[in-house]
Amino acid sequence: MKPHIKLLILNWNGSKLTCQCLASIEKLTYENFSTMVIDNASSDDSIEKIHTNYPSVDVLVLDRNYGFGPAYNLAFKHLENSKSEFVLILNNDTIVESDLLDELISGVSLHGSGHFFCPIIHYLDSPDKIWYAGGKVDLPVGQLAHAGLRQKNKGQYSDISITGFATGCCILTSLESLKKLDGFDEDFNMYAEDVDLCLRAQAMGIYSIFVPKAKVFHKVSASIGGEFSVSKMRRKLNSIKKLMSKHSSTHEMFIGYSLYLIRILFSIIFNIFNLIKK
Repeated sequence: MKPHIKLLILNWNGSKLTCQCLASIEKLTYENFSTMVIDNASSDDSIEKIHTNYPSVDVLVLDRNYGFGPAYNLAFKHLENSKSEFVLILNNDTIVESDLLDELISGVSLHGSGHFFCPIIHYLDSPDKIWYAGGKVDLPVGQLAHAGLRQKNKGQYSDISITGFATGCCILTSLESLKKLDGFDEDFNMYAEDVDLCLRAQAMGIYSIFVPKAKVFHKVSASIGGEFSVSKMRRKLNSIKKLMSKHSSTHEMFIGYSLYLIRILFSIIFNIFNLIKK
């Protein structure tokens, strides 16, 4: 029998998005999985809608909004004595292809069960364009980026390969690996905890494996105010600074963070230019 996978979807007042994600999950062809929604004390009709429309889905109702990392850590602990060998961490603002789990498990067959496996991720509103095709990270030079970002998918990312980091939007890994790593570092706030997890994993011989035949579509940052929102930028910069201070020397952090800010500035200018052109 194929290993059991528990899909974990974090929800906070995202009734519509979460139900759309669950509707796509119902079409998965993998034979041995179940789904749990982790609810961060939603005040909308999320729980009612899930129970009514998706009665087979488990709902872990938390007593307050714990954010990203702490909420997932509570779910990992909840599953410690379960039948699940693997978990799939999945954003609620995603739509999955029907063969997602089959393709990710094929990566496990090639590389072993202890690693992190991640799909190619496309923009939901521009399905021919790539949002993630692997992670590029080099902290001393301020590099922390998605490979393939905004490129049209012409098959240029077609090989299963080790990559810099797996995005928390969609990661398949074993509960055993997460236990070894003690889950997400809860000092991070919504950004970079996935990169931190992967960097800590690499130090233990646990690698991020990009599996391009597995595919997900992402409504980017729908739950926190848009891809280039001020709120996102502020949180992201604070988390990147924390990431660099944790994984770099003081000298490397100063240079790396300065270069990262320059990269962000050029990115903002580029996006403003594109908006003006439209």
